[in-house]
Amino acid sequence: MNRTYKKRLARRNFLKAAGMFSIGSLWTNEVLEALPQNTNTNSKPSELKITDMRVATVVKAPMTCPIIRLDTNQGIYGLGEVRDGSSAMYALMLKGRLLGENPCNVEKLFRKIKQFGGESRQAGGVCGVEMALWDLAGKAYNVPVYQMIGGQFRDKVRIYCDTTESDDPKVYGQRLKARLDQGFTWLKMDLGIDLVQDKPGTVSHPLGMDPTKDTHWIAHPFTGIEITEKGCDLMAEYVSVVREQVGMEVPLSADHFGHIGVNSCIRLGKRLTPFNLAWLEDMVPWFWPDLLKQISSEVDIPLATGEDIYLPEGFRKLAETHAVDIFHPDPGSAGGILATKQVSDLAEEYGIGCAVHFAGTPVACMAGVHAIAAMSDFLAMENHSVDVPWWDTLVEGVQKPIVNHGFIAVPDKPGLGVTLNEEAVKQHLAPGTGYFEPTPQWDHEGNRVNDRIWS
Repeated sequence: MNRTYKKRLARRNFLKAAGMFSIGSLWTNEVLEALPQNTNTNSKPSELKITDMRVATVVKAPMTCPIIRLDTNQGIYGLGEVRDGSSAMYALMLKGRLLGENPCNVEKLFRKIKQFGGESRQAGGVCGVEMALWDLAGKAYNVPVYQMIGGQFRDKVRIYCDTTESDDPKVYGQRLKARLDQGFTWLKMDLGIDLVQDKPGTVSHPLGMDPTKDTHWIAHPFTGIEITEKGCDLMAEYVSVVREQVGMEVPLSADHFGHIGVNSCIRLGKRLTPFNLAWLEDMVPWFWPDLLKQISSEVDIPLATGEDIYLPEGFRKLAETHAVDIFHPDPGSAGGILATKQVSDLAEEYGIGCAVHFAGTPVACMAGVHAIAAMSDFLAMENHSVDVPWWDTLVEGVQKPIVNHGFIAVPDKPGLGVTLNEEAVKQHLAPGTGYFEPTPQWDHEGNRVNDRIWS
């Protein structure tokens, strides 16, 4: 039976059915309106091809967020985002390797490009492309992304957010208390040695060094920075005042301690035990699991890490050694949507909790939301933008406000479920950049090389 005959037969059966409904007076306006809504007219998935990749870079101080768009031969497109602090170049260099490919073959294309990722921000291009591929595949098959990676465990996602610091713990506690009044059910605070380092007898470090400004590229074991008992006591007093403001019941996580040595991490962690913190984040870099294990063996507060780890494989040794209690992947560096979900699966296998890191536009936010919707093991997801008044305006198609009383509703529209508000995005473009301008200079990158990783 050829295609033309099939179309004629389908039309005949449709008209016959229409006549039956008409005779029974059941062919109502509601039925007529419902028919196109439940029919996917956007795409023929088997014939879908990628034809272009373009970028629009949004500035959201202090972050710069390149949004990528994959165009196709059938008029539908997919949106992704290169992680904050990275470069659109990491995505554009993959363009020549994607043109002409069917975006619905997400796993095949991901295997083709994943070698061009790396730890931390370097993975941003691969991850952004992966998000856009899922967005396209979901639109082509007319289903939300979470349905394509395992199905839905939840219809809303718990959010925690960073809150502007203060040297005064009462002020900081009041700001965190305001988060509770906004409906947030999980809190996060920065708790660094910068709070005490100017007080005599609190922090030791090589003379002439600023322990918070001169160590950006120096890892913890090599800085010579240690916190004293007095410093630990003062930081504990700070947390005590904050806890008085917000209570002991709400989970309160802590981050950005400073590049202090392992023994100082243990000393501080023990002193903070009475305040029942939800986790201590990135006390030392993730790539030293033995050091993290040393800390977690001595401290009775959960440890978390993972926002800079690329691919689930990077989490495996942490899982096998139980070096930390909570994984904290970012879809923009972990490998994208599916990899983030796989990190959660690995965590669950080893009895480890899973939170999700995120800082960017609503595009990457929704990528995280879809990954989380398909997780069974999940605590809370970060958001840096609840105080940015125009953040919600960048996209359309989802419930507003996006973060509503501490939660984000999981969208049920195809793909990621969002479209861009062109006017709003244009208002916040990085200086000197355009709105999805042509990128022909990247069309043939990779065509003349052998990317195979074995001989």
